[in-house]
Amino acid sequence: MTGMQASALIAGLDPGSSKCGLVLADSSQGQVLEAAILPPPASQGLLQAWQQRGLARVILGNGTGSHTWRPLLRQLNLELTLVDERGSSLAARQRYWELDPPNPWMRLLPTGLRLPPRDIDDVVAQLLLERWLGEPLQRRNGEVLRQWPPNGFKNGPAP
Repeated sequence: MTGMQASALIAGLDPGSSKCGLVLADSSQGQVLEAAILPPPASQGLLQAWQQRGLARVILGNGTGSHTWRPLLRQLNLELTLVDERGSSLAARQRYWELDPPNPWMRLLPTGLRLPPRDIDDVVAQLLLERWLGEPLQRRNGEVLRQWPPNGFKNGPAP
């Protein structure tokens, strides 16, 4: 790797049955490098691509979807750490607006009524990483760099 310690790369994974949130972060810089919302098979492929770049550890939410991922991550020889994901979806909604502040009209709504305009599974994955690290990660913006389908999952889960 150029300019970055391989051990500094960590991934957060919010497992789901139809879609997963993923983030790749450089823990030495405290920076999110990539974010994605993908179906499970594509998520596994992305983790393998990140592994080629030096990823060795995955922080996995311990919810119901985690039992399927544990053997897959072990097969990939990725170090696995489970993190409590209770309350993470609600916390991610608030964190989303910190990463991508609302427009002036949206600010008129009470915080609890503001709904993000897209799926936030990647933000949940980021929160899982932050819980494990014990500090927030920087992110250029709230944008998802990879998403399938391209317009999100608002019209229902992936086939």
